[in-house]
Amino acid sequence: MSSGAPQKSSPMASGAEETPGFLDMLLQDFPALLNPEDPLPWKAPGTVLSQEEVEGELAELACAPPKGMGSKAVSQLLQTDLSEFRKLPREEEEEEEDDDEEEKAPVTLLDAQSLARSFFNRLWEVAGQWQKQVPLAAWASQRQWLVSIHAIRNTRRKMEDRHVSLPSFNQLFGLSDPVNRAYFAVFDGHGGVDAARYAAVHVHTNAARQPELPTDPAGALREAFRRTDQMFLRKAKRERLQSGTTGVCALIAGATLHVAWLGDSQVILVQQGQVVKLMEPHRPERQDEKARIEALGGFVSHMDCWRVNGTLAVSRAIGDVFQKPYVSGEADAASRALTGSEDYLLLACDGFFDVVPHQEVVGLVQSHLTRQQGSGLRVAEELVAAARERGSHDNITVMVVFLRDPQELLEGGNQGEGDPQAEGRRQDLPSSLPEPETQAPPRS
Repeated sequence: MSSGAPQKSSPMASGAEETPGFLDMLLQDFPALLNPEDPLPWKAPGTVLSQEEVEGELAELACAPPKGMGSKAVSQLLQTDLSEFRKLPREEEEEEEDDDEEEKAPVTLLDAQSLARSFFNRLWEVAGQWQKQVPLAAWASQRQWLVSIHAIRNTRRKMEDRHVSLPSFNQLFGLSDPVNRAYFAVFDGHGGVDAARYAAVHVHTNAARQPELPTDPAGALREAFRRTDQMFLRKAKRERLQSGTTGVCALIAGATLHVAWLGDSQVILVQQGQVVKLMEPHRPERQDEKARIEALGGFVSHMDCWRVNGTLAVSRAIGDVFQKPYVSGEADAASRALTGSEDYLLLACDGFFDVVPHQEVVGLVQSHLTRQQGSGLRVAEELVAAARERGSHDNITVMVVFLRDPQELLEGGNQGEGDPQAEGRRQDLPSSLPEPETQAPPRS
């Protein structure tokens, strides 16, 4: 579901026809429940977890099994008394290495390895039940999504991007309302990968648990970013982490697109060959962002690019504990009705958008589809290569979510391709947003 490794483009779909094979393989490889001394079949999510982090981390583990099975195991475990997994105070003190800093609010930490083992045993029990009879809900028809993803470290020492492609949003969280939902996100970390990895696990989990998700999805996404930021700041103080991450996500709920973002990761929509601007990235040089930062007592200065307090080149992010509140964790969001004439979404980090202007995306995608005879599987790979050829040295992550069959786009052509008037005919959302610069200096 979330990943940071360089990745080949692939279609994302989930089918119940794969369920029996998965069940047989799982029960054959693990003929009995795991004992406390048995090794885990997957990497434990860290050493300790706070209680508020448990659902997101278990949902991350639950994304591999067939739809519905993982969520059932998660739900069963969350309904139990988790106090049995509590880390003893002595172990906590050893991990914090006699932390004598400012007094912290008490927090219950749970043993991540024991939790992961208990979750696997719950999953094993559910698999045994499903092997006898797969629930009807698992066979329900589901939209097939074509999602092309490619991510590279590029010339940086570390890969700090993470991305999420979750076409089975409802099934992962056991949502039973009639609105189909799919979620896609890109997170661009800085100062380490911890914040990006954390956001890739917890933003969509927090969104799924917002009461307003059915009635105000954009508001639910904003609150999910805010809550994830608060959770990570607590973790950062507890574990002395200094990293941060920008992020952008798209939630398609029925026939409506909802987007939310922090910082300069971006999403654009292409409709009938023309770019539709969905958002304005948060950068320190924006007048409203500059005014907000200065009102808090901070400053914005130019050092190879505009930076907050002489350090960060983004004005909003999850994490960055030592730059709060100047670097805000409050996301912006927008919504747009889908008509069926939309071509695709493109989500990417600044390693892409700093060197590839919005209006050039359409021509690059159309050229790829022409050469590949309508196949969009590897289009993200070509877009990443284009950014690298144009001088990007940053991590680069690109995700293309096709809203129509690429073959249909090829056969119908794109009206905006190569048209110098296309930029002027752009549709904007929200309409009050200023036009972004087509070229920006490289940022770090």
